[in-house]
Order: sequence, then C-alpha cells, then structure tokens
Amino acid sequence: MTNTSTLSEAIRPATIAEQARRRRTFAVISHPDAGKSTLTEALALYASAIQDAGVTHGKSSRHGTVSDWMGMERERGISISSAALQLEYRDTVLNLVDTPGHADFSEDTYRVLAAVDCAVMLIDAAKGFEPQTVKLLEVCKQRGLPIVTVVNKWDRPGLDALGLIDQIGERTDMVPVPLTWPAGIAGEFEGLLDVRTASSIALEAVEGGAQPARETTIDPADLDPHAAQVWDVASEELGLVASSNGDFDAEAFAAAQQTPVLFAAAARNFGVRQLVDLLVDLGSAPTPRVTADGAHRPLEGGFSGFVFKVQAGANTAHRDHIAYLRICSGVFERGMVITNSRTGRPFATKYAHRVLGREREAVEQAWPGDVVGLVNATSLRVGDSLYQDEPVTFPEIPHFSPELFVTVRAKDPGRYKQFRRGIEQLDHEGVIQVLRSELRGDQAPVLAAVGQLQFEVAEQRMRTEFNAPVALEQLSYTLARRIPAAPSSLPDSFRGGEILRRSDGECIAIFGDRWKLGHFADAFPDVTLELIGA
Repeated sequence: MTNTSTLSEAIRPATIAEQARRRRTFAVISHPDAGKSTLTEALALYASAIQDAGVTHGKSSRHGTVSDWMGMERERGISISSAALQLEYRDTVLNLVDTPGHADFSEDTYRVLAAVDCAVMLIDAAKGFEPQTVKLLEVCKQRGLPIVTVVNKWDRPGLDALGLIDQIGERTDMVPVPLTWPAGIAGEFEGLLDVRTASSIALEAVEGGAQPARETTIDPADLDPHAAQVWDVASEELGLVASSNGDFDAEAFAAAQQTPVLFAAAARNFGVRQLVDLLVDLGSAPTPRVTADGAHRPLEGGFSGFVFKVQAGANTAHRDHIAYLRICSGVFERGMVITNSRTGRPFATKYAHRVLGREREAVEQAWPGDVVGLVNATSLRVGDSLYQDEPVTFPEIPHFSPELFVTVRAKDPGRYKQFRRGIEQLDHEGVIQVLRSELRGDQAPVLAAVGQLQFEVAEQRMRTEFNAPVALEQLSYTLARRIPAAPSSLPDSFRGGEILRRSDGECIAIFGDRWKLGHFADAFPDVTLELIGA
C-alpha cells in the first residue's frame, strides 16, 4: 500500500495553490433542447479533446456527443445523467461537469451545482428564458455561483438581441453586460463584435461545424455599404446596452451581481472560442470550501473532497460503480488511502480515473477543483466527505421533495435477487428515492421521484442492466414530508397517507394532498413535519 503521508508531504502548499489557480470547474445549465450537449462537444473540440464535433445535421443524425453515453439519452437526444469532462486550453484545466438537460432530473443537477465554482447558462435565442432555466438559475443564486450567459442558436431565426438583454436582466436580477455582440439578426449570423479585444470578427463554418469556425478580423469600413450597415447596426446596439448597463466588472461577476453575455451558434462553433477564452481569463478558480461547521477548508490543507454523484452502467462489460469526487483541498494521488467521514472507514484509491464519455484514463494526481472518478466505489454515497489526516465534513447535499410515487414489483418472482440488487443500486446512485415499510415489505418498495422520466429510466435499467423486468403501479400521493423524530407508536398507514423509511434512515410521510396533510397534523399534533431538502 502506498504511504500517502509521505507522498503529500513532498508537495509544497505553494504548488497546490498554483495548481488550483489553473482550474476552472463549471457546469452548463439550460432548458432541454437549448443546445447544451452541442456546446459541450464544441468546447471539447476547441480544447482538442476530440477530433471533430460530428455536428453537421442536427441531433437526429450526428453521432452521440461525448457526454451522452446512456442508451436512452442517445435515443431521445437529451441528457438525463451528468458526466465530468476534463479539458486543457491555454495552460488552464477546464473541468466541465455536464448536467441533465431534463427537468425531471433537477435533483441530479442540484448535486452537480454543489461541485462547481461557476455556471454557463445557455439560452435558446428563439425561446428566451424557459421554466427549467429559471429553476436552475435559482439554485445557482442560492449557491452564489457566478453565471456566464450564452445566447445560443443565433444562426436560426429568433428574438431581438436587445429584447433578450432586457429579458436576461429582468429574470436574473443581475446586470447583463455583453462581451460579444452579433453582427446580423438571429438567423443571419455573420460575425461578432468582441468587446474584450475591440475587434470585429467575421465567422465562417468549417465542414458544417465539425471543425472550429474560421475567424477573420475585419474593418467594417472596408466593406461595401450594404455589408457595412450590418456591422454599424450591431455597433449601435452594443453602444446602447453599454450606456445603460455599464462595463464589465470582475468583482460584480464573482459576486453574482453581473452576468457577462455572449452570443453563439454552438452547432457551427460560432462564438465558442470567445466563451473558452472568457472562462480561462475571468472564470472562477477554486476557493476555500465551507465545511459543515461553518469553517473554511484551506486549499493548501490536507487532502479533502466530497462525492456529488455515483454512477453505474457506463461500462457494460464490467458493471462497475464510479463515484465522482470533487477535490476541495490538498492533492489527490492514486493509491492514497482516505477516510470516509460518514463511516469512519478507510477507502483505497487504487482505481481512479478521468472520464470522457465512455473513455477513461488513469489519474495519478489531481488538485483542488478537479473531478476524479473513483472506480468500484460501492461503499461511497452521494454527499460523502473524504479526507486524509485532517478530518472534515462538508455540508450535506439535500434530497428534493418527491411529488410522484409508484410501487415497484418484480414481474418474475424467480428473479427476486436481481430485483433487489437493481433497486439497491438505483437507490445507491440517487437515480430515484426508494422508500420502504414493514407494511409493504421488501418485495414492493415505493419509488419516489420529482418527474415521470425518472421512473422510465429506472424501469429500463432494471430490465436491461439487471435482467429483472418490473411492474410499476402509480400511487395517488402527491406530497412528502420528513419526520425528524418519529414516535414508535406512529402507524405505518393513516387516512390519506402512509409512513415509510428511506435507506439513509429518514422517516418520510407521504400524503394524497394538502387536505390529508392537514388531517394528519390534527390527528398527530405531537409529530413534527418538515419539508424535505429545506
């Protein structure tokens, strides 16, 4: 076994601080179909992580993006799991944690946002702000994350640029400050005015968007009057916004009071380089992480991190489990033995990988801000804090309050072992909440979800990964509450609801509606009910 203390002592705190300054750990958030997976792929292209983007004719015909690996994602053209990609650009390490692109998986997105230092908010130029965008924005604001706003799909007909800027300001409560501005209305994207370089850049797609866009710096005064007018209008519009919203302020951006705005067409790689440069130059580097007791873990302190996602099934040949670990302090070295603060037990990191879609490579060393995939991590759970030498516990990642409930049973009783193993695995990953009671027994647990698609994913994975087809039966419950100290006399069922337990030991009461919740409060006045995740 590797002597981890000796390894870590050889690395100076100044080296850790320097490596942390090189990191940018961020997530891309958006409403479904705003182009998030396409942008993720374009970023990987600019960082030379892939040879071509494969985006030439839209989702239906392109090969799967590097961050979408699950079968259902490829079939439906949406992201329903998160993936961590590490890219290098201009001597900076970009840790891009992709998020689910469907509202039904907002709990998974919340976990991802707990692990990043800033967010890129993607808006469809034709649709503007959409409900899921607003929900994710609220989560970002709760966490105080700086937000870069990207107006995507400017190569298609859409809304007015000035109107979109007003909308961004109204919906975010942040001051939008454009750092690029489009030459040409939506659908006629000719180029960009780059505020940071004070240049006019004509854009041309290469190989239909499979390669980085061709950029040519021009002087609009040299163009014919008709072509020059497009750039003159763009300059006038940019001037109007600048006179109203002011110049970019790095401190206001870091404090989530101002959001820089970029215009792009990710499918053609227009405006993507400007986004990567912005993240490198102005993006947030890791800072000391707040611990559960309100202290701050110094970046240069002993190794620490927390698990924000557990995933299985990415490698069907091995059926392994990967726990995604956000490193908060110190240095990670493969082979080190770290401690799980939840259990107090050691965990050996012999198998540590960096993941790019389905592809992996071993990680020998990683620094604050990096995301490491710990393989065969069956003992780890979402929210676990891991450390070496100096104990630390980071704040818990709360569950979302479920709104949909079903019972799940094995269609073939002879496959009960596979059924039980599959349900435990889905629970372990946090794909869905699993609730049990003595009344229902282990053969018919209750699955609780935020959205219907979670049930579909659970059913498909039970059938394909565990060879245990299941039958789901909808329950008429719509509300859930946590009971922090449930008395032993509390019955398993009551009028309009029942009591179940989550695998973490939490007692959960579920109700048909608010009226039934009120009846429960009247019948059991001494029982405290709390919102889940509050």
